[in-house]
Amino acid sequence: SGTLLEGIEIWAERKKRLTVDDVVERAKRALSLMMSYGTTYIRTHADVTDPSLTTVKGLLEVKRLYKGLVDIQVTAFPQDGIMTDPLNAELLEKAVEMGVDNVGMIPHIEFTREDGVKSIEYAFQIAKKYGKDVDGHVDETDDEQSRFLEVVASYAIKNNYFGRVTAGHCTAMHSYNDAYAAKLYRLLRRADITVVANPLINIHLQGRFDTYPKRRGVTRIKELLANGVNVALGHDCIMDPWYPLGRGDMIQVLFMAVHVAQMMSHHELRKSFNLITYNAAKALRIGDRYGIKVGAYGDLVILDAYDELEALSFQRRPLYVIKRGVVVSRKTVEKTEVLDPVTNKFKQL
Repeated sequence: SGTLLEGIEIWAERKKRLTVDDVVERAKRALSLMMSYGTTYIRTHADVTDPSLTTVKGLLEVKRLYKGLVDIQVTAFPQDGIMTDPLNAELLEKAVEMGVDNVGMIPHIEFTREDGVKSIEYAFQIAKKYGKDVDGHVDETDDEQSRFLEVVASYAIKNNYFGRVTAGHCTAMHSYNDAYAAKLYRLLRRADITVVANPLINIHLQGRFDTYPKRRGVTRIKELLANGVNVALGHDCIMDPWYPLGRGDMIQVLFMAVHVAQMMSHHELRKSFNLITYNAAKALRIGDRYGIKVGAYGDLVILDAYDELEALSFQRRPLYVIKRGVVVSRKTVEKTEVLDPVTNKFKQL
């Protein structure tokens, strides 16, 4: 059906057969792809509603293996909800004790609105107890009545968690009335929350209950930015029950985003790269050593493109990916030639 809920059901069956080795090997394959496309800062979500916590164990091992090559943050993510099963709250805290970096939540999956609010409260409680940031999937639905993001922002303000909260997807915002959305922008800006849109997956999963016209279902990227809210892009899924495609290429993600958000002026296209660089770095709290300047980490992606527009148009693999001053990925000679009708000779593209 291509719905989020069906994907969760398929994953619920699949995770019963997971092993730590399986998770590690799949993650290594994904990381090789991501590194080759210049992605060396990653925040991943590990399902903690499996009593064995297999994904947590596997991803923490991968984080250890790739230290120095990729900066990985692991989020304890309760895929099936926190309040839906008494054990889930315990598993979430156990995952944090094992060493994950962030505390997750998914309030719109809880049985009731009240349970959704309780899950947010619990996530902040655990985050404060262990000094962790909060990163949840919030309002990933087409239901315009799903309004948990305002609750998340409220808890961020009341708990002095300014700049420490990330809200992923927020697709219900696509369907909010404009008056409510205007109120929400102010609240998000005050709470200093980062909203992460995942255009590849959101455009695929949302609108599945619509006939026509079908909504795009991607959150209000352009409007959030215009109202001073920090917005970043995520890849989300790679070849899994929710999304059969994907290669870990953030420029491909950006390419989709500028289309669905209608950000196609030259100014918008050039500035859009902030969505996968500086804005994302703020969400990950990388700090002031991110970027190109004296004293920075020396993390660079050298693209085979004249400018941002060419990089977006052709989406070539980077020539070099440099991490802490060391080359971690490089592209060997790749040449394509086409026949010139005037000279009748091949010329290189």
